[in-house]
Amino acid sequence: MGAWRAVSPGPIAGTPLQWDIEALPEPEPGELLVKVLACGVCRTDLHIAEGDLPAHRPQVVPGHEVVGEVVAVGDSVSGAYAAGDRVGVAWLRHTCGRCPACGRGLENLCRQSRYTGWDADGGYAEFTTVPADYALQLPDGYPDAELAPLPCAGIIGYRALIRAEVPDGGALGIYGFGGSAHLTAQVALARGVRVHVMTRGAQARALAEELGAASVQGVRDTPPEPLDSAILFAPAGDLVPTALEALADGGTLAVAGIHLTDIPRLDYQKHLFRERQVRSVTANTRADSVAFLRFAADHRLRVDTHPYPLDHADRALRDLADGKFSGAAVLEP
Repeated sequence: MGAWRAVSPGPIAGTPLQWDIEALPEPEPGELLVKVLACGVCRTDLHIAEGDLPAHRPQVVPGHEVVGEVVAVGDSVSGAYAAGDRVGVAWLRHTCGRCPACGRGLENLCRQSRYTGWDADGGYAEFTTVPADYALQLPDGYPDAELAPLPCAGIIGYRALIRAEVPDGGALGIYGFGGSAHLTAQVALARGVRVHVMTRGAQARALAEELGAASVQGVRDTPPEPLDSAILFAPAGDLVPTALEALADGGTLAVAGIHLTDIPRLDYQKHLFRERQVRSVTANTRADSVAFLRFAADHRLRVDTHPYPLDHADRALRDLADGKFSGAAVLEP
């Protein structure tokens, strides 16, 4: 099969990824071997390729927004899956199930958690594997390319919305408007939330307007009303003070990314007093996945996708870094 590996992490303008032909992976006990039908391009993949995130598996195959077809079932897999089934392969790949976090239903905080495309080879390839217990049942009614962003961009945005604690009918600010944000906005709008989008790209602004945002402005502009909640999707720490200043008393800012540049010094009175708070978002639980995918089944989401051939994954990541598209890029073998 053909596969991309992060051989020399560094600036995406260089050649951190290398395409090669290699043997198909063998599913271990409890795993499924899947043929990749589509794989979304996530900003986390860019962080792995550029070395912003430390390598967990040397020369890993990135990619964790996978729609795949089961082609083989490893030992010890129950009868829930069979060859020909369509499944999703997401970021969360393993948790211990025994630690205090897992016991509290917070498996995303398990210290023994492992991740697709970081700890194990992912979907920038023609085939990949997934533990059957972490494979996702995908909703009907979507083509493969539109399903691909849901297992990460959709799910992590859903968890960010929970962490932001936006009240029904309240005002939500979204900073950055890419693959995750445009899905999260639709969930919020379906709940009667007024969504204000702050983003830099003209295409992203146009998409936000089409989806029904109450206002759209530049990334550092002040929204037209105080925000009950905000979500920072852009990996720019210098936007944290900007977002905090836009919050109403008691408002919450959720930071959705796995990587963030340095946050400037905060002024307590200006940014945090009046019970404003900042909350991080760390991966997701399988329960989040089930809840979001159920929502996607009940509400036909508009998934803005931009297709790239699998052997152009390096170009897709460069275009993501340069902000050349709205929505989400999707690799198709």
